[in-house]
Amino acid sequence: MPSTTRRNGHSDTPPPRTGSSEIEVLRGFLDYLRTSIATKIEGTPEPQARTAAVPSGTNLLGLLNHLTHVERTTFLGEYVTDWQATFHAAPTDSVADVVVRYRDAVERANDILDGCADLSAPAPRARPGRPAPSIRWALTHLIEETGRHAGHADILRELIDGTTGR
Repeated sequence: MPSTTRRNGHSDTPPPRTGSSEIEVLRGFLDYLRTSIATKIEGTPEPQARTAAVPSGTNLLGLLNHLTHVERTTFLGEYVTDWQATFHAAPTDSVADVVVRYRDAVERANDILDGCADLSAPAPRARPGRPAPSIRWALTHLIEETGRHAGHADILRELIDGTTGR
């Protein structure tokens, strides 16, 4: 991603310039947000990456661990029984471990999405007893979910070491 410098001297990556089709725009923005949050968490010092800086207990590793499960559930057909538990990385997980798992889930999800040309088609996830949402809905949901948690990660990372920008 190209980077620009803001007035405060911190680098920032502008939103992507995508193709003009709906699927190119949706996937372009989702990949932009995916890269932004992984980059924000990558290199965060231990143990601050897993330390909660807010009363809710939210921490950087937990956010990325949660998004890994969201990717896997939405696009890879995995099932989560306890969503709240996904906000906590295992005590043995390093920052690098969580980032690698996230990037692997994103790569596998993109492999699936590469075969999905019809945004109205059902998302490839197995949820017995429930109809699958459309690819359009799944992409929009992942943009919303990833963007929301990327915002959380921005604040948490700045509290840890002053790092800002995308």
